[in-house]
Amino acid sequence: MGRAVGRARVRVRAASCVAAASLVAGAFTGVARAHDGVSADDGGIDNAEATHDHHSHQHGGDEGHLPASSENVRLVSKLGLKNVEPEKIADVGVFKGYAYLAAWGGATCKYNGVHVVDIRKPATPKEVAFIQAKEGSAPGEGIQTLHIDTPYFNGDVLVSNNEKCKETAGFGGMNLYDVSDPAHPTPLAEGVGDKTVMGQGKKDANDIHSVFAWDAGDKAYAVIVDNDEGPDVDIVDITNPKKAKVIAEYDLDEAFPQIVQDAPANLTEIFLHDMVVKEIGGRQIMLASYWDGGYVTLDVTDPAKARYLGDTDFAALDPEALESGLEVAPEGNAHQAEFTLDNKYVVGADEDFGPYALTARNLTDGTGLTASQGSNTTRLEEGQSITGDSVFAGRACPGDPAVPAGDPNAVDVAVVERGVCTFSEKVASVVAAGGYDAVLVFNRTGTDACDQSLGMSVEGDIPTFGVAPRGQGFAVFGQPYDDAACLAGTGPEQLPVALGTKGDRLTFSSYFDGWGYAHLYRNENGKLTELDTYAVPEAHDPAHASGSGDLSIHEVAVSEKRADLLYFSYYAAGLRVAKVVDNEIVEVGHYIDEGGNNFWGAQVFESGGKEYVAASDRDHGLYIFEYTGGM
Repeated sequence: MGRAVGRARVRVRAASCVAAASLVAGAFTGVARAHDGVSADDGGIDNAEATHDHHSHQHGGDEGHLPASSENVRLVSKLGLKNVEPEKIADVGVFKGYAYLAAWGGATCKYNGVHVVDIRKPATPKEVAFIQAKEGSAPGEGIQTLHIDTPYFNGDVLVSNNEKCKETAGFGGMNLYDVSDPAHPTPLAEGVGDKTVMGQGKKDANDIHSVFAWDAGDKAYAVIVDNDEGPDVDIVDITNPKKAKVIAEYDLDEAFPQIVQDAPANLTEIFLHDMVVKEIGGRQIMLASYWDGGYVTLDVTDPAKARYLGDTDFAALDPEALESGLEVAPEGNAHQAEFTLDNKYVVGADEDFGPYALTARNLTDGTGLTASQGSNTTRLEEGQSITGDSVFAGRACPGDPAVPAGDPNAVDVAVVERGVCTFSEKVASVVAAGGYDAVLVFNRTGTDACDQSLGMSVEGDIPTFGVAPRGQGFAVFGQPYDDAACLAGTGPEQLPVALGTKGDRLTFSSYFDGWGYAHLYRNENGKLTELDTYAVPEAHDPAHASGSGDLSIHEVAVSEKRADLLYFSYYAAGLRVAKVVDNEIVEVGHYIDEGGNNFWGAQVFESGGKEYVAASDRDHGLYIFEYTGGM
């Protein structure tokens, strides 16, 4: 799991109740898995499961929404689904006149499964079935139906993912259902996936964040996102859906190190989030959205021997933010992507739910600190800052020596060493000690740690920053650091200073860097050329950093009739329609309903010779739209 190429990376695969607990906001629970003698289940963010905690708190607590409006988009119909509660509906897929919408269970982890809706008459959709998921498991990303014709099966197959919302009851892996008769779906296999973590076997398949299947003639395959391992691209042979089995696993940044870029320094979260496979020129081509690794194209005609074709790099300065005069580092959140109809372009959705970024410095020695704000702790808003003296607080775990109290008459920053317990437990120990204004966490020893940095899934009522490289933590207290010794396990296991030791003066401040947006790339071998970016105008207006819902993109769906037409599900910014004009993305239509929208998925389909787009509203159900603009 160590990274030897370019700047080192770390993958922390965590077992957590992601779908039902808090997805951007939540501490990890469940049984910790040891790695190099310390907990690897502490809330480190470097995988699809941990990073996408936002799905259970999609609006981020914000009230309000953008004003209702529409242009060149006709609302054909909308259908409120059964047992819907706020933020419950996830992805949508369409096949042969039926829409399939994931219900991940909301905060209660109840009524999980897939809604089946007859949309053969788009103006009058009708729910005809509900596929109940197993207790404690919930589908979310990657609802897809396809026809496969193999020696073992000839019919229509629905695939869906499982993420646990009850740790003891749920299981992971992918599900396969026979939906040849959509009103009467039949299970073929459930919970199929990798049942090993770091070489150790386990009872149930690992949680998976998404799934995509394809027909390859006499064979059929699916690719799934393994939430729990570094090799997170798992390919499953579904030729016989009742006996589906994993046949290949890939860790793309280790197999193809050219996808990793050394700068900017914040691009440290390298993992698979989503993927599609499309037949192009007689070959099966995978387009993998590999978060900070960028968008990657692979030839998977032989799934056991995937070949690198191309990938993207993120610019040193975020190009979309730069258009608004913001000189900020890119988020690097390669979330989902599609090939255009003519395969000329790759369109990528760069999801970002944090409109504020962090600047941190060691004022005493004049160096920067590589850290970000914790997922669910008190946050610094734009213009806010904390400057104070560092105090070493040890590991701050239950059973460790108590964290010494900070000075209530001064600004003190507790500096905590990662390891053994969760970040939330560390923060709780600091809060219990009293007298601290913020927490900085620096990395532990281990081949997947040391001078590497990562984000944190953490809860607590105090600003919390991290995870900073171990060398930066040592420097705060004037201690020498040898990264090679740390990686080899010969360096000190803990910072060799006494609890309560005062260190350098630190400062943390927040700045506005905007919401997520879309990329346009030329589809080519090697490094893909970035041609343009697109965001709704409010996404780079600090006035909409709160109070208007989340103004991030989630998915792109490409037209099946026109190579230049794109549909974006844009959460609280509604459905957006755009064209590719002279290598640029130009908005040509949009729709925001009265009371606002909360769109997750978008899927194009045809009915009666017309093209429609189905969109899943997380708080309501199914919307069906038609673009009415000109050519």
